[in-house]
Amino acid sequence: MQSKTIAKGVNLGNWLVLEKWMSPELFLLEDGTSVEDDYQLVRALSETVKRERYKVHRDSYITDRDFAYLAARGIDFVRIPIPFYIFGDYEPYIGCIDYLDKAFKWAERYKLKILIDLHTVPDSQNGFDNGGICGVCKFHKNPEHVEFALTVLERLAERYRDNKNLWGIEVLNEPISPELWDLVDVPKRYPAVDKAYAAGSEAVPTDFLKRFYTQAYSRIRAQADDVTVVFHDGFRIKEWVEFFKTPDFKNVVVDTHLYLMTFALKYGDGELDDHLAYIKNEMGSTVTEMSQYFPVLVGEWSLDTASRKAATTLAGKERDDYYRNVADAHFKAWEHATAWCYWSYKCLGDEAKFDIWDMGKAIELGLLPHDLSQLQIRN
Repeated sequence: MQSKTIAKGVNLGNWLVLEKWMSPELFLLEDGTSVEDDYQLVRALSETVKRERYKVHRDSYITDRDFAYLAARGIDFVRIPIPFYIFGDYEPYIGCIDYLDKAFKWAERYKLKILIDLHTVPDSQNGFDNGGICGVCKFHKNPEHVEFALTVLERLAERYRDNKNLWGIEVLNEPISPELWDLVDVPKRYPAVDKAYAAGSEAVPTDFLKRFYTQAYSRIRAQADDVTVVFHDGFRIKEWVEFFKTPDFKNVVVDTHLYLMTFALKYGDGELDDHLAYIKNEMGSTVTEMSQYFPVLVGEWSLDTASRKAATTLAGKERDDYYRNVADAHFKAWEHATAWCYWSYKCLGDEAKFDIWDMGKAIELGLLPHDLSQLQIRN
């Protein structure tokens, strides 16, 4: 059985930060065309349609019932991606702080914890669709944007510091490294609509991240002495070993996101044994090694192997067994982590293709254990 000291979580992705692949219909415009990201969507919809669409989605996508379900499945905490405009003070976006308040009430009712994750910032930290504006990565170049993000973190710490259901505050999701910027080829994979606006976009330098993380920690600590502060590794986890050795950082956790997509990007398609070996020898070894230096949260992972064969040819029991093996390998790999958090709880994209990105569905299909509090590694 996996140790009960490992906190088991799930991301509430696509609730307060929209992602097109998870709910394509949300990005349809009134003329029948569609856009790719949040930045375009709020500018393309009429004010009336925009407000109604965001309200209906936020009201229905995650509710009290979902928190009840997750608690019953043995989940300990939820990671909630939030946008930089959560407080409703950044036009033309629509704030959503009242929904985060609701989440804390539900968490109290069902004895769950919440990790608040600042998932987007102005002009983005990665250029991904989930960064809010495709192909643009210039947040770190604009001091006003940086100050705005720091203020948001400060206000979140002040608002929730006394809430017993707060697991922690994550200061920035997935600031992209130079290596991953090139490996993914962000400008090609996530093409910017406005090429001129995207000019100057680049990976986020480590030196900037160190300054920003230091500032964010200080701003949060000024409001909350003991809240856990979570820092994403920026896809360069080994660069943080010396940085977090300083006694200036207390009660911190380093978040790393480990997807098998990286295997596909580096090596192409693979067989099950290839994926299992990669999970053990690359992902698991990294978590084990880094946990010697700081607490490690595997803040995002999924069953998806990015394998064309698995996606197109496997069916029935063969497919189920394939993904159960992948699940067990992940659970084994995370044994030295402080916590793990599946991406995501719910996905409304192509049902046949994306059931492995939907924890609720994967549990009901038997790909993930029905009771995660009694997690047994089957192989």
